[in-house]
Amino acid sequence: MPSIADRYAALTSEAGKPLRARDAAERLGVTEAALVASGATGPATPLRPDWARLIAAMPAAGRIMALTRNEHAVHERKGRFEDVSSGPGHILVLGPDIDLRLFPGRWAHAYALGGERPSIQVFDSEGIAALKVFATEGTDADGWARIIADFTAEAAAPPPEAPPAPGPAAAEKAVDAAALRSDWLALRDTHDFFPMLRRHEASRRQAFRLAGEDLALELAPEAGADALRLAAQAEMPVMIFVGNRSAIQIHTGPVKRLVDIPGWFNVLDPDFNLHLRQAGVASAWRIVKPTEDGAVTSIELLDAAGEVVALIFGARKPGKPERADWRAIAARIAESHARTREAAA
Repeated sequence: MPSIADRYAALTSEAGKPLRARDAAERLGVTEAALVASGATGPATPLRPDWARLIAAMPAAGRIMALTRNEHAVHERKGRFEDVSSGPGHILVLGPDIDLRLFPGRWAHAYALGGERPSIQVFDSEGIAALKVFATEGTDADGWARIIADFTAEAAAPPPEAPPAPGPAAAEKAVDAAALRSDWLALRDTHDFFPMLRRHEASRRQAFRLAGEDLALELAPEAGADALRLAAQAEMPVMIFVGNRSAIQIHTGPVKRLVDIPGWFNVLDPDFNLHLRQAGVASAWRIVKPTEDGAVTSIELLDAAGEVVALIFGARKPGKPERADWRAIAARIAESHARTREAAA
């Protein structure tokens, strides 16, 4: 059977152009990690899985582009790794530009890629990309080279070649809606929301359906794009979260250049790009979470399985109340979508 590299070469020749590694891997029926490890997408040097130290070394690279994605959203942010720390089960990067919450328990493979777009790419145990860091025109070439030299692995286990078989959808358990709502109303920090779901053994979507429309109001799937358009018009900074099972990346700041292409809504700013696959957003919700600083409002986008595609907030700092202009945007979208539902009924 032809090698992965040979099959990739035949695929790109047939397409007449280079393909994104994730898309090519899917078409070849292999994991993205296996495709990268084969060298098909460029020379690939395996790196030691010393995750906390690898991320702690990244400031030496200078200006880079960090990319985190899931099936339906891609988040790309340029800047520097700053304020890196780690603890049991997590690594934090809290700089003003590169803002990451990393959970390396699932991480298993990493490679430094050469070629026209040098990068460091981390994959989980199933061969799915967790985090990618690309060199830019502002990258410190010597610092980048030192990171690769310091973390090159003498030997590395090969990643899985076959993608994991899809498992059955998890069945929702019975949830006490009144108790869930009571605990939701008692929240004092947005970070307490996920532990609350875990205590009630509720999925995010299930909790949204049960909480009541004052806390969770379902909107049309295009609500996320609508919110960003209004924020851009108002020149108002936002926070955009995109993540996967082991990494979350956050942009805080304005969005300006919004571009629709068939199937995708995009933010194409100099230091921040967002690519949102419109068909992947099955539902959108206006969510209100009580905190010690007052209510915090978000627009949350879910896929058909109820997994988070992206979260959008008004820009805010801990200890500060939510921006009134962001709350007004969320209210405007909620009112508009409510009128649309009434007209459809």
